[in-house]
Amino acid sequence: MVNLNGKIKQLGLVLIDAALILTALALGVYLRFDWNVPAMWMSRLENMLVPAVLINLASYYLFGFYRRVWRYASLDELMLIVVSVTVGLGGTYLYSLYAGILPRSSYIIAWFLLLFFIGGSRISVRLLDTYLSKLKTGGEKKKALLVGAGEAGVLVARELKRHGHALKLQLVGFIDDDPSKQKRIIQGLPVLGGRDDLPGLVRQKEIDEVIIAMPSAPYSTLQKLVGLCGELGVKIKTVPGIFEILQGQVSLKALKDVDIEDLLRRLPVQQDLEAISAYLATQTVLVTGAGGSIGSELCRQIIRMKPEKLIMLDHDENGIFYIEQELVRQKNGVEVLPLVRDIQYRETLAQVMEDHRPDVVFHAAAYKHVPLMEMNAEEAVRNNVEGSKNIIDLSARYGVKKFVFVSTDKAVNPSSVMGATKRAVEIYLQKKARSCDSCIYCAVRFGNVLGSKGSVVLLFREQIAKGGPVTVTHPDMQRYFMTIPEAVQLVIQAGALGKGGEIFVLDMGEPVKITDLARDMIILSGLKPEEDIKIEFTGLRPGEKLNEELFSDRENFALTRHERIFIAPDTDRDEVEVEEELESLRQRFGLEADQFRT
Repeated sequence: MVNLNGKIKQLGLVLIDAALILTALALGVYLRFDWNVPAMWMSRLENMLVPAVLINLASYYLFGFYRRVWRYASLDELMLIVVSVTVGLGGTYLYSLYAGILPRSSYIIAWFLLLFFIGGSRISVRLLDTYLSKLKTGGEKKKALLVGAGEAGVLVARELKRHGHALKLQLVGFIDDDPSKQKRIIQGLPVLGGRDDLPGLVRQKEIDEVIIAMPSAPYSTLQKLVGLCGELGVKIKTVPGIFEILQGQVSLKALKDVDIEDLLRRLPVQQDLEAISAYLATQTVLVTGAGGSIGSELCRQIIRMKPEKLIMLDHDENGIFYIEQELVRQKNGVEVLPLVRDIQYRETLAQVMEDHRPDVVFHAAAYKHVPLMEMNAEEAVRNNVEGSKNIIDLSARYGVKKFVFVSTDKAVNPSSVMGATKRAVEIYLQKKARSCDSCIYCAVRFGNVLGSKGSVVLLFREQIAKGGPVTVTHPDMQRYFMTIPEAVQLVIQAGALGKGGEIFVLDMGEPVKITDLARDMIILSGLKPEEDIKIEFTGLRPGEKLNEELFSDRENFALTRHERIFIAPDTDRDEVEVEEELESLRQRFGLEADQFRT
């Protein structure tokens, strides 16, 4: 039935087009002779009408006129109309050379008329559809301001103009700080002012919502916008996955309230896909800690590089189960092997290496909770240090080509047991890199990741949902933040850069005060800090620092060919220096003499 209706509509369009072709050609001749057509030319016109209709309709058919959905007509469709009409009338003219030519000027007049007739008929379909859609949706529309009149803002504005009625949104104009855009018209909308003008414009224009389209804006800028909108009592929204805006992938159906992850995103990571594919494609890749936040995202991104086999290893059976269930539906020929193993058991780990002979290892398995590891120092050492030594040593023994260790900014001048264990592994890995020629070892440091298990963001969400209070350890505490996909992209990229012994450091942007993070999350929940939700300061916990560092004082960072990755080149220590630093870590955290052994 649906197919029959579609054919009837197509037949209707064909008949309309036939009538328009006849009208345009006849008018072309009549206008040429000021409505006084000589008998000779009238006879030729009558003989040309049927062939002209058939030739022009054939042109429209070949160019796909009757497969188009004209309710979504755009500039591409208008260009198609110009080409089709030109080809159709060109064919008509060539036919007339044999059948009796009409005055050349009549073809030119007919060309303009057909552009108007055919183009107008198609545009009218779209206008009618838009009008009917508005009638269907009805109701009062919310007024919205778009912050950012750059490429991303223009794309969002274009989509809102087309489909904003479905969201009951009326776009009033742009806000942009660029002086060259002030008082200009973009997409038919005025640039009303800069961010400083936002409060006045919200009151003057009775704005209900503010939409952010600033994918490269720093956290501090977005934070001010969030705070300002919270004070003004207007909603603030963005398009999820704002990275995709720059590629034109805008879906207004997914327009949503701003989340804290949206504020902390930066421009997309530019990956050297050729280099990454060279060391991952068709290889056997092992990921330890594959059930965790970082490990599972590593698996998601690695499988896209088409390795021959992906081995996912973790002692958390639930984590491994869920990531295996997710990936098995999209493995695309990649063998996915979930293994429940503990890296502390060297013999069990050796059997895995013997059976599968991985080419590349990403070592993400670790205990990461700082206060908890202060209470369980020996277990932290057994898992983080001894377990890491197991996988590092076995990788050399079983022919691993590249080994990437996922470290942390807490390893820099460590104040916690967890940080000390990560630093100990960095030292051991660099020592191994100097003595092993067959395997390239490197480490990657980065700060906190949003959405990871144990993240402060998840804690704050739970506390806000319960009505507060939101607990922050110290008003001056600040941390580096990055989204999980962004961090993992850079970890994989760093693995491609590794030549042996490097400690790669990821560009984390500017540190964020935890108090500001808490305030932003309360505002984004539609509440007011201190009025609706209290913020309480509980004091620093054991092992915590106010500020994390990405480099130690004695590390002189070096640049890489990737603008977001640096190197802390700390690979020139001899055996005595290695032992001295490990001994200092043992004494500092009161650990047993046989711990941190190399």
